[in-house]
Amino acid sequence: MNHVVGICLAGALGLLMLPPAAGADEFKLSHNQRISCSRGLSAGKLNTATCKSYTYIFNAKTSEYFRCQVSLALTRDNKEVLNVQSDGGCAKKARIFDTDSNYDFDATETEPPNTNSFFGPGGYSIWAADTTAQKLRGCITISSGLGSDISKCLDMTFQ
Repeated sequence: MNHVVGICLAGALGLLMLPPAAGADEFKLSHNQRISCSRGLSAGKLNTATCKSYTYIFNAKTSEYFRCQVSLALTRDNKEVLNVQSDGGCAKKARIFDTDSNYDFDATETEPPNTNSFFGPGGYSIWAADTTAQKLRGCITISSGLGSDISKCLDMTFQ
């Protein structure tokens, strides 16, 4: 009997000595979603409306993020809806910080082509903060108009 109790105590002690399990990834959703819509008239009195919305999902442990977009296009004439198309998905972006920690973030985006976008569909900014230290990084990405986006991040200094 003492032998069984000894084995149980040794097993329990072994479980206590195991390293803690790695923290699971935690994903957070941006709270700055926007929607923009446009309308077009086609020959034959067809009307087309297209709406797009986006958001960002952020891995609070690794600082990787995804830009997600959904769109809906509706074509109609004066009597009925002729066509409805939808599309969407998420594109993975690079890490903002090189090491794992506990991060918080926010994101915003320019509207579709207008006076705010110089070369194309506009751009977006991501702000990420390490919640375990006084560490903040701001990143801006804009379209170059030449097929690739330009992205730069800057660490904030505190004075």
